[in-house]
Amino acid sequence: MRLRIVDLDGAVTGQGFHSTRTGPADIVPAGDLAPRLRIVASRRALDELGKRIGPRTNGNAELIFYGSGDFHHLADLFLGRAEEPLTVIQFDNHPDWVTFPATSNCGGWVNRTLQRRNVVRVITIGPTSTDLVLPQIKSANLQAIRDGRLEMYAWRVPATQLVGKAVEKGGASTFGDGFAKRLIWRNLADEDWQGFVDELISRLGPEALWITFDKDVLATGEAVTNWDQGAMRLDQVLHAIERLAAHRRVLGVDVCGDYSPPEFRDPFRYTLARLDHPRQPKFDGAMAAVNNATNARIAARLEQVLA
Repeated sequence: MRLRIVDLDGAVTGQGFHSTRTGPADIVPAGDLAPRLRIVASRRALDELGKRIGPRTNGNAELIFYGSGDFHHLADLFLGRAEEPLTVIQFDNHPDWVTFPATSNCGGWVNRTLQRRNVVRVITIGPTSTDLVLPQIKSANLQAIRDGRLEMYAWRVPATQLVGKAVEKGGASTFGDGFAKRLIWRNLADEDWQGFVDELISRLGPEALWITFDKDVLATGEAVTNWDQGAMRLDQVLHAIERLAAHRRVLGVDVCGDYSPPEFRDPFRYTLARLDHPRQPKFDGAMAAVNNATNARIAARLEQVLA
């Protein structure tokens, strides 16, 4: 396994977990690009980052840490270096599926990934976000679920009104009709986790996997992030990755969701961050220790799983 840190915001390089391994991590300096990549990425900054990261090393799985979830859209850059057919497994408290604006942004990157010819489908696991409530008025890509390209397995989200065509697959179902139509999300919090993982594996095709893990899917005791957080436990995510890797080849895992102070040079990104980020207490040493401990567990477990 190749451990890589894309150093955009200092959030990961400031932790000690990566220095305790038997081999050094490969650190890609990218702090100079961060202002043009955070929240929304410019094309030139993406191209430059792609050059610094370089191509995948054939036969060697990657584990990539890259800081705040404000950079989650870079997952599309990482997995986009693979040319073979892929299913993408996304652990996230948010669906990241908005179709507007059509930019490379942390709230809509899944749609760009679905446009890749080699991506068979994206399977999102764990959201509790209100993004799944009245999704049709939030430019959600429900059509991708209807088409079987996207699956959405909420952790716990209430039924919500649906305007438009029914959704009857990929973790969703529809009840009623007209103005009484309700979109019902499958809630994994009410199910046996082991049973769901076994079911998921049984439905996968033969293609390889790329796994993207935004730690805002975790409960607050196991991560401190820039975003509202979910309710999954780290053990559940790591168990699922281990089981998936036992049955399919995993090309890489990218991990974001560390906290870093949002700093912007332009009013556009600043405004987006102010509107979307929840209010956070002052980040301190105890919070940093939580993230370091979680990252250490991720790195240690996946070093074994992806060997």
